Amino acid sequence: MRDAVIVEAVRTPIGRRNGGLSGVHPVELSAHVLRALAERSGVDPVAVDDVIWGCVGQVGEQALNIGRNGVLSAGWPESVPSTTVDRQCGSSQQAVHFAAAGLISGQYDVVVAGGVESMSRVPMGASAGDADAMGPGFLERYGIAQAHQGVGAETIAERWGLTRTQLDEFSLASHAKAAAAVDAGRFEGQIAPVTLPDGTVVAADEGVRRGGTLETLAGLKPAFKPDGVIHAGNSSQISDGSSALLMTTSEKARELGLKPIVRVHTAVVAGDDPVVMLTAPIPATVKALKRSGLTPDQIGAYEVNEAFAPVPMAWLKEIGADERRLNPNGGAIALGHPLGGSGGRLMTTLVHHMRDNGVRYGLQTMCEGGGMANATVLELL
Repeated sequence: MRDAVIVEAVRTPIGRRNGGLSGVHPVELSAHVLRALAERSGVDPVAVDDVIWGCVGQVGEQALNIGRNGVLSAGWPESVPSTTVDRQCGSSQQAVHFAAAGLISGQYDVVVAGGVESMSRVPMGASAGDADAMGPGFLERYGIAQAHQGVGAETIAERWGLTRTQLDEFSLASHAKAAAAVDAGRFEGQIAPVTLPDGTVVAADEGVRRGGTLETLAGLKPAFKPDGVIHAGNSSQISDGSSALLMTTSEKARELGLKPIVRVHTAVVAGDDPVVMLTAPIPATVKALKRSGLTPDQIGAYEVNEAFAPVPMAWLKEIGADERRLNPNGGAIALGHPLGGSGGRLMTTLVHHMRDNGVRYGLQTMCEGGGMANATVLELL
């Protein structure tokens, strides 16, 4: 019986908006992780059947199938195809799901999944511009022309009774966990440093802040409602970055002399309220646990994307998971959220954490535009 295993996972550092990676073309960010993936695994790229690449802002420098452009810029053989997918923030997690399905069905023997986003160079929302992307049917059904994720985050905080202090405490903890991971060198094995044209090496995530306090966060103005609780300090950071995972089957891994790290145990996707937009990780997790036959206590690590602090906090309340297992190395509030590259970043971090700590099962989920979420259960091998 065919399966889908991950044999290598790599990412760039996550750059802050207009930071160290902002001068790097997103095609080159993609090419960089592809080259690193081949070098670290020892796999000849000619063996890759497809590259499935996530990207949200598919316009400008990220247009014209950026996955294929990344393959060619990496110097990989012209015989290696690629496609670019958009499931909003979960695009590169969806790329993993498509890759796993292709492996299990026999369409692929070796495949790469990943993604990229340069939010410094292609601003969020650039692909829609001033267009009415939702259409008249959405307005008729929901009474608004377009949903807003920041307002959705405010709704979640209110619905689950989350105070600004609680949100800010969660955010400070994300930075503290990320700083501890940096100090312990836990990210070094997953990051492929980027050398800039002037010789500067960007080797670490740029968004991690140390020494924050509730008092400093209290000075930040609400971003979406005058009396709201969501602000820049308890929201994910606008970022640049890329990630990639090399996937194959157990049988093909033996043939190529590769050692699988994890198996894709369960992969699901779910939809929920598109106006609140950010709650779908809850039903997606419920669906993944039911399909996998696992309980929350059996999952040793959870990666739940910190788009806004209320998202993982509401998720915790509904799922009843152990908070100590949630985002153990920090999340997007501290590390950043390069949209199309984030799903692969979370999974890369999860894969390395599971291997480094002997965690048998890990689960990843993230909210996505349109009120959707992917959820993936990985099993350590």
